[in-house]
Amino acid sequence: MNKEIPKITEAELEIMKVLWSKSPQTANEIIESLEPKMDWKPKTIRTLINRLAQKEAVSYHQEDGRMYEYYPLVSQERFLQVETKSLLRHFYGTSLKPLLVNFLKEEKLSPEDINELKQILDEKSEENQRKDRRK
Repeated sequence: MNKEIPKITEAELEIMKVLWSKSPQTANEIIESLEPKMDWKPKTIRTLINRLAQKEAVSYHQEDGRMYEYYPLVSQERFLQVETKSLLRHFYGTSLKPLLVNFLKEEKLSPEDINELKQILDEKSEENQRKDRRK
C-alpha cells in the first residue's frame, strides 16, 4: 500500500479511532461512542465523517437500504507509520541517528529489548548489503 494517506486532522482522528476500535459502524454508533468524551454536536460528528469519506480515509456501505455503515480505508498501523515519519522529519530532519542515540542513552532497556534491537539492526545491515550488491 504505497498510496499516500490523506491528511487527517485531530478532530477527524477521533472518528478514525472509533472506527479502528470496531467497524463497520453507523453514524449514530460513532456519535454514541464520542458523546461521553467529546463536547460535539451530532451534526459536527456527521460532518467529520463526511470529510473523511471525501478524503477516502473511510468508506461506507448501505445496510438494510437505509443506514450507512462506515469503515476505515486507512489502517491504524499505516497512519501511525506515516505520522511518526513526519514527526521525526520535523524534529530531526532526515537523520534518525540523533533520535536513536538520545533514546538509547536515556531509556532503560531490558535484555529482551536489547536483543530485539540488535536483531532489527542486523536485519537492516543485511538489507543494506543486499542493496549494495545490486548496484
